[in-house]
Amino acid sequence: MKKDSLTSKDILGDAAPAAAAPAPALDATVEARVDAAVERAVEKHLDAAAEARVVDKVAKKVESEFPVKASYGSKGFRLESRDGRFQTNLQWRAQLRYTNPFTGDPRQLAAFAAEEQSTFEARRLRMKIGGHGFQPWLKYYFEVDLEPTREVDDEPETASGRVIDWRIDVARFPFAELRVGQWKIDHNRERVDSSGRQQFVERSIVNRTFTIDRQVGVQLRGHLFAGTPADLRYWAGVFTGEGRGVENDDENMMWAGRLQWNFLGRDLDWKQTDVEFTELPTGSLAFGAMTNKGRCTRWSSSGCGNLDGFARPATAMDAQFKTEQMVQEFAFKWRGFSVQEEYHWKTVEDRLAGESFDMQGAYAQAGYFFHYLFPVVPQPLELAFRYAFVDEPNRFNRFLDNNREEYSMAANWFFAGHNNKLTLDYSRLTLDEAFFDRDVSDDRVRVQWDVSF
Repeated sequence: MKKDSLTSKDILGDAAPAAAAPAPALDATVEARVDAAVERAVEKHLDAAAEARVVDKVAKKVESEFPVKASYGSKGFRLESRDGRFQTNLQWRAQLRYTNPFTGDPRQLAAFAAEEQSTFEARRLRMKIGGHGFQPWLKYYFEVDLEPTREVDDEPETASGRVIDWRIDVARFPFAELRVGQWKIDHNRERVDSSGRQQFVERSIVNRTFTIDRQVGVQLRGHLFAGTPADLRYWAGVFTGEGRGVENDDENMMWAGRLQWNFLGRDLDWKQTDVEFTELPTGSLAFGAMTNKGRCTRWSSSGCGNLDGFARPATAMDAQFKTEQMVQEFAFKWRGFSVQEEYHWKTVEDRLAGESFDMQGAYAQAGYFFHYLFPVVPQPLELAFRYAFVDEPNRFNRFLDNNREEYSMAANWFFAGHNNKLTLDYSRLTLDEAFFDRDVSDDRVRVQWDVSF
């Protein structure tokens, strides 16, 4: 019979299969090794998966049963009880600054003529702790200045750490909250805005003369008609009037109040710039007033002080000076644009000399993130401008008035909002000195990295 096709046996004969005999054994060996490798990989994967499941279960068990929750947010590290009754936020902040040719705001001819300085400084090193206890509406806060910057000839103790803020709020009802402690009194926006929430490297030349700064006392505050065209906030308090960390030296007290109208029905936070990109227009119009009798003619974070030409607190008589102040303020934010201004009036009566002296000052500043107008501009970049002036008594003849002015420009780069930003500003500072009838001016450049953890 004829075959349909040839086989390997027909071509190679009986010897051919013998040569190929080892192949099945080799294939079996390779297959066994592959199977073993696959089995080991599967076992390893199963072990890792099982371990991951165990770790995950343990973590969830600890998270659900441990009495304290830990997290991190805009206020720093947070520890909170499982039931929400207790909470603590811890944050560290540093301001690292370069300045040329002077660190402060020159007020006298000698300061403008002084030798130029080019200096780095840790302008502020702060620790903030705040939260609530027992109830969410029983709040607390304190702040420590770890290393205040000092001049080269200052005493060493001026660089020691100090508690600058401590306060407790009973905020059970929004329309009537009680605050006791020591803090920056709610008088004007520029001062109450944190140094870490500013639009420029530092506050304007107006601040030194007109701030009432930190005081010890008690205050009633509230929010009325929220979300309506009549949206109002009020503050009214009584304080020692001696500044930070000092007991009163007489029976006179400082009385201060503020009324703020949120005319668009939306509240405006105590912070500058519109890095948050406020979607709806938000603004406020406010008025504040203060009266005090004592040794102080000005205040700062260091406490009670004196204006140029007035007696120092250590040499002044009890209740020698009666100080009265008023402020008008406006602020507005919308879609990357921000503007704010203040006008201050202050009178100091020297009751020992029987003389009274008036002073006034104002500033206006505006900033914008031009990315929202020209997309080619980087989004984190903000540009800002500020003008300020102060009319105040001459130190040699208080019946003459000096005039100071400030013209400043700033560029901010926000890495993570106000918590991590770089600021460059340039200022033109002028002085019209009345006693010697001289006009002087100078330029200043500052660079600052402000970072909070």
